[in-house]
Order: sequence, then structure tokens, then C-alpha cells
Amino acid sequence: MANFFTDNDDLRYYVEKGIDWEPLVRVSEADFRNPGGPKSVDEAVAFYKETLELVGSFAADEIAPHSAQLDREGVAHVDGEAVFPARLAGIFEQIKQLGLHGLCVPRELGGMNAPVMVYFLASELFGRADVSVMAHHGFHGGMAMAMLLFSVREGTTKVDPVKGTIEETRFRSYIEEIVRGEAWGCMDITEPDAGSDMARLRAKGEQDADGNWFVTGQKIFITSGHGKYHFVIARTEASKDPNDPFAGLAGLSMFLVPTYEDGPNGRKRIVGLGRIEEKLGHHASVTAQLDFERAPAHLVGKRGEGFEYMLLLMNNARLGVGFECIGLEESAVRLAAAYAAERKSMGKSIDRHEMIADYLDEMRTDVQGLRALCVHGAFHEELAQKKLLAVEYGALSATEKTQLEREIVRHKREARRVTPLLKYFGAEKAVEVARRCVQIHGGVGYTRDFGAEKLLRDAMVMPIYEGTSQIQSLMAMKDTLGAILKNPQRFVARGAQARWRSLSSRDALERAVARIQTLSFQAQQHLILRTAGDKLKSTAQSPIAEWPRQFLRNWNPKRDFAYAMLHAERLTRVLCDEAIAERLLEQAKAHPERRELLERWVERAEPRCRALVDEITSTGDRLLGKLRAEDVKLEEKRIA
Repeated sequence: MANFFTDNDDLRYYVEKGIDWEPLVRVSEADFRNPGGPKSVDEAVAFYKETLELVGSFAADEIAPHSAQLDREGVAHVDGEAVFPARLAGIFEQIKQLGLHGLCVPRELGGMNAPVMVYFLASELFGRADVSVMAHHGFHGGMAMAMLLFSVREGTTKVDPVKGTIEETRFRSYIEEIVRGEAWGCMDITEPDAGSDMARLRAKGEQDADGNWFVTGQKIFITSGHGKYHFVIARTEASKDPNDPFAGLAGLSMFLVPTYEDGPNGRKRIVGLGRIEEKLGHHASVTAQLDFERAPAHLVGKRGEGFEYMLLLMNNARLGVGFECIGLEESAVRLAAAYAAERKSMGKSIDRHEMIADYLDEMRTDVQGLRALCVHGAFHEELAQKKLLAVEYGALSATEKTQLEREIVRHKREARRVTPLLKYFGAEKAVEVARRCVQIHGGVGYTRDFGAEKLLRDAMVMPIYEGTSQIQSLMAMKDTLGAILKNPQRFVARGAQARWRSLSSRDALERAVARIQTLSFQAQQHLILRTAGDKLKSTAQSPIAEWPRQFLRNWNPKRDFAYAMLHAERLTRVLCDEAIAERLLEQAKAHPERRELLERWVERAEPRCRALVDEITSTGDRLLGKLRAEDVKLEEKRIA
């Protein structure tokens, strides 16, 4: 029997050595006060490993062999409902029987109470077998945990402060239904005229005289949109400033909408399933249009807090996509390597040809680098969220609470730093690695016989959904430059330290990582100085007395950050190389066997970063000048 967990040395490294399980286990098990749970970290990790071995075997034997069939059959839209073919339905019946929908849900709600980290690692295994199955499976336990987290955040969950167990929670019956495998949820954001620009969302949330809420509008491109429970972003407040492109975000609220009811006479639809998209890939995953017409809804949190709640959903979704990308890339690397080892050309197998060997080496290195970044991001995101619960509900002294609050800030900062990076890097590399898999197969890669073309089709959506690669780049750029503006002294000190280590460290690999950090600081410094310089030029047109206020307060993202926005994607690639190098250096210091991976990474990352920094510092003025001239012409035309 095949097993996608036991055959992967790099993945097993994280479970056995690379993840600091103690804080994750302790915060998940309330320091082992949780009844029915493990009594030690070792016992808990043994259970997690056993679970991943189970998922690895199931994915390899029950999903992967049928991936081509799932792709061919897709999902039907019949009489306003999504209908799974027998094979796909059978796979999810098996997942239901294994109890995997409740993997990370607390025991008192019917789940296994494993850390979300285990769920993410299992997602990689599902993604390696078939990304459509992985995507749909993710909208079970993931949405159940979102219901719990939102209830906790709004104060409608009651927790025993001693045992750490949940006594009451607002959406309990919904969560338990999902854990049993009888329903699932999804999140509804995109509309026909509003995707990344959420300020343009027009779906409405309205309240009647009795305080009941209703949602009206249309949502499109909703993954697993045939589910029962939908988190829906809708507008409840009018924009106070129609000229502010970001003002509309404050008028959004979050709702939980049950979209149908099942009864003795069949299913009654509350929200119409208008269509199922015919897509390039992900054929066994439903992407739906939903039509809301005064659908009864539960307001989550307070009105106007929808954007905040959406960000919480999206952070976890982007982590999930990162692990999904690892799974797809792992499949592509192995498929390409197996074919190259068998295919003979010019007297030897093509994996012995230098260019193909280089391809395979880089593909493998990229996957392992991405895994390091994803595990790091998932670790800090989970600790931030669960320590927040401990602060809210734990029986803590003032000193313990203060310490936890400091730790939460640190975990949140690190999770926020790497989440857009791993989503960007994972998505872009998914396409690149899958395309190279097709290339290595040659002509047969372009046929459906070997599966390489399916991986490329499935990969193409990764840079688009859950926030495009360009949105991730803008987020990373904004956060990076914003941090410099807040604390320039810290930025200068970190840059100086990196330069010193690049020259003085006794470890050649540590010097190489420091050189990558130095290149990153050069790119950031150039962008912040150029941005500040452009701002000063615009400020000079105002009276001198207005200069301090104009420079420090009235920043216009579209005007003042034009140069940085132009180079945001290049900066993001540098930040990805830097962050991964830092993670692998930490691993190499703790576990010498990881030095070989670090050496492979920096060998490719350092020259790549040099080229990117050169582009950032020497290009862009011509295009920006052209855009400014066009803006002037449009403004003159508007005035005329």
C-alpha cells in the first residue's frame, strides 16, 4: 500500500522534529486539563502522526488512483442542486466515516481536538491526491472552526476556565452537523462587479422592525457554494464619503446564512444555486453562483465589522491554499521525476541530462522551501488565535495575562508577515512546477494519458483565488514599508546587523543568508526613500506651514505609493526568498541534516535576489511617466 505521509521525508521531518509541538499541544489541551485528551505532549504527537499516516494511506489508495476519473466526471447541476458522481460521493462518505471533518474541532463538539496544524498537514496529503477533494474537504472542519471562533470573538461562547472546555456556543448545532459530515459551509465574498475591490460590494443586509436580518444580492465564484451554511459579506451601512475608495469597507457586515432546509418532503432552497461554473481545472470542486432574496440571516459580531471578520477567514483560507499548493507541487515533482527516470534519450535517462536534472532539483527545492514557510505561518497563526482564547476565558493571573498578550502580538505579527508571502510563493510556484512537469514529459505531457496537463490546469487558479498574487504583493509591500515608517531606527539597525553577519559569521551558509537579508534591505530602503521623495515633491506644492501635516498624515495610496506598487511583486519575491532562507537557517542550526536543503536554497535565492533588486532600483520611471501623462489627459477630458 502507498502512503503519502510515510514516503515524504521532508514532511515527516516537521512532524518528528521541525515543529515545536509543546506550545500547540498545551494550548489546544488547556495544559492537559481537558478531559478525554492526551496526558502528555508525546502522547498527543503520537496520535497526530498516526492520524497523518491514516490520511496518507487513504489519499494514496482511495483518492489519487481516481483523480483522472474525478476530473472527467466533474459535478452536475440538476434541478438547482449540485450532484456528485458516485466515485466522488463515495470518497466523501469514506471521509465522513473516518471522522476527518472534525479533526481540529473540540471534543465537546464531536471532534478530535487536534491542532489546526495537523489539519493543514493533512490538507497537503489530500492536495497531493487531488486538489478538488482537498478544497471541498476544507469547507467542513474549516468552516466549523470559523463558526466557533466567530462566536468566541463576539462573546457568545461560554468556556469552563479551569477545564478549558466549551459549555455553550452560539452555532453549536451547526458545528455538530458539519462534524457528522451531514453539511458544510463556505464563504461568499465575490460579486459580479466586485472581486478584490471589496468596497464595491453591493449585496445588502437589512433588518426588519423585529430585529431580524435578511440578505439580498448575488455572489459568484463561491467554492463549495452548494453547502448549507454560508458566511456572507453584505452591506449594512452607507458609505459616508463616496470619494474615498476605502470608505465602503466600514459599511460591510458578516452574516451566517443557512441556504436550505431538509425535511420529510425533500429539500427546500432558501438561497438559489444559480449555476455551477465550467472551469479549466478543479472539475470535481463546485464553484457556484448564489442568488439571495431576503434570505434569513444571523448577524455575526456587530454591524460594520464584516471586513475584520472576513480578514480572519481569509488568513486561514490563504494558509490552506499554501498547503494545497504544496500537495499539487509534490505530485508534479514526483510525476516528473518518475517519468524522467524511465524516459531514455541519447543513451541515458533524461533525469541524467543536465538541464532536466537542474529543473528537478529546483522544483524539489521550491517545494521544500514553501513547506518551511507554510508550517511557520500556520504555527504562529494558530498560537495567536488560541492564546487569545486563553486570555479571554482562562483562569489567569494578571502577570500571566500580560505575558500571553505580549506573545499574541508577536505571533500575530509573524503570521501577518508570512501569510501573503506563502500564498504568493505557493501559487506562483504551483503554476511553474506544474508547467515544468508538462515540459519534462514532452509531447505526452500535452495529452491526458499521464496526468501532467491536469496538474497544470488545476494549478492555474492558485494565483487567482483567495486573493490574487497581485493582492498578496500589495499587502506584503504595504506592511513592509509601513513597518519602516513606524520604526525607521529598527529598520536601520536590522540592516546593519545583516551586513555585519554577511561579513563576520564563521558559517558560510549564515553569511549567505545574511547577504540575502542585506539585498532585501536594499530593496526596501530604495522603495521607502523613493516613496518619501515623491511625497516630498507633492508636499512642496503646498504652503510651507502645511508641509508637516501633508507629509506625515495625508498619504494617498494610489498617488504616493505608485513606485512601490509598480515593484510590489518584485519586492514580494525577495521577501519570500529572505523568509524561507531564515526558516531553513533556523532548522540547520537545530538539525545539521537540514544544511543540505539550506545550501540548495541560498545557491538559487541569492542571485535571484540580486537580479530583482537591480530591477527595483533601475526600472519603472518610463512606465510611471506614461501613466501620469495618461491620467492628466483623462482629467483634462473630464473637466472639459
